[in-house]
Amino acid sequence: MKNKTVYICSECGYQTARWLGKCPDCGSWNTLEEAIAEPETAPGGAESYAPVTEARLLSQIGEQQNIRRLTGCAELDRVLGGGLVSGSAVLLCGEPGIGKSTLLLQICSALCKDGRVLYASGEESAEQLRLRADRLGVTSGDIYIAADTNIDSVIAHSEKLGPSVLIVDSIQTMWKSGISSSAGGVSQIKECASRLIRHAKERGVSVIIVGHVNKEGSIAGPKLLEHMVDTVLYFEGDRRQSFRLIRAIKNRFGATDEVGVFEMCGDGLKEVKSPSELLLAGRPTGVSGNCAVCTMEGTRPIITEVQALVTPSYYPSPKRASQGVDINRVNLILALLEKRLGLKFSAHDCYVNVIGGMTLDEPAADLGLALALISSLRDIALPDDTVAIGELGLSGEIRAAADLDRRLKETARLGFGRALVPRRNYGKNAGKAPEGAVLLGSIFDAIRIFGK
Repeated sequence: MKNKTVYICSECGYQTARWLGKCPDCGSWNTLEEAIAEPETAPGGAESYAPVTEARLLSQIGEQQNIRRLTGCAELDRVLGGGLVSGSAVLLCGEPGIGKSTLLLQICSALCKDGRVLYASGEESAEQLRLRADRLGVTSGDIYIAADTNIDSVIAHSEKLGPSVLIVDSIQTMWKSGISSSAGGVSQIKECASRLIRHAKERGVSVIIVGHVNKEGSIAGPKLLEHMVDTVLYFEGDRRQSFRLIRAIKNRFGATDEVGVFEMCGDGLKEVKSPSELLLAGRPTGVSGNCAVCTMEGTRPIITEVQALVTPSYYPSPKRASQGVDINRVNLILALLEKRLGLKFSAHDCYVNVIGGMTLDEPAADLGLALALISSLRDIALPDDTVAIGELGLSGEIRAAADLDRRLKETARLGFGRALVPRRNYGKNAGKAPEGAVLLGSIFDAIRIFGK
């Protein structure tokens, strides 16, 4: 009997009986890949299964002791919510060469203190991993290496060794027999990830799966992969810079607003205890178009620098470019400044950059961005000891910012003498504002710091 062929979208997992140029579900072009359809089992037929385990009352289920395992990396533990959870599946994604394998090999030294660690590598040989471990100063301990790409073989190694942590690098290199598509295909990735997750739940093994991202920045493989795992971590940063960030996009066992900060050095990744000091290192003084902003990454305040360059345009359509800030947000603030303050940005090219590869996605950075643009347009430098915090409304009002006290403590620690903050954070208690805080009600108050 001839096997039935289906076409599966590599972005969202949508299936269709015939090839289409555009996926009807997610709208992606040229993402439908040919695969062999799995035979369906009739419900209630001879192949129906009895429950493997009995259902229990919630009150009868005891609490598991030592459910979390520290990785030895405080920044990674912060993002995970306190450490690796036993029986969980973690997906670590990032561009090739960003530092995923380096980080995982570094944490093996701490993880093997509480049990065995199995590192299944489909991209490097055992000898190559040994060279990397020697460079990073990783002690052997109970770290086992399996240079294998067959998922059944990897599971067999895990069943034999009984590790507490299983690392699979990467899911795009794994394959399972019986599936016609090659490694990295939708069917292979889906089936291999399913086997690993089932193994994690049955044996209580913490599984870390490495995944690459495509040129659009999303995980290479079906979108379903993100829904299958417990935690999705994104490794961000420019490979040409030393700054690295880990963000939790999904976390069933912790918050998704934390961020881990690292610096890539010659002997591996180093944790950055004070990201603000690293981001502000080498900051120019007395230069127009610069403004320090304080953003919250989870529970951590981080001060970084926003730079703006506004120059006269010689084209009918002025250019707008942004790095680290959503270009739509930049256009909105430019329209606000032109409408409310009468500043003629429409005749100028505007460029915005955030230092260190940081991404400012919270509204409290609006005020700093606006002041940097005004400073560059007027060619007047802001005071170097000034930091701006606040969200701008379309009427020009400066709205309250969350966790302002924590932000102000960070600005004071780094020596900023003046903080431009929303008056709405204090309301009727404006007289109790901390020393150095300048209360602003609207963008009209903020522009007065430039003088007449």
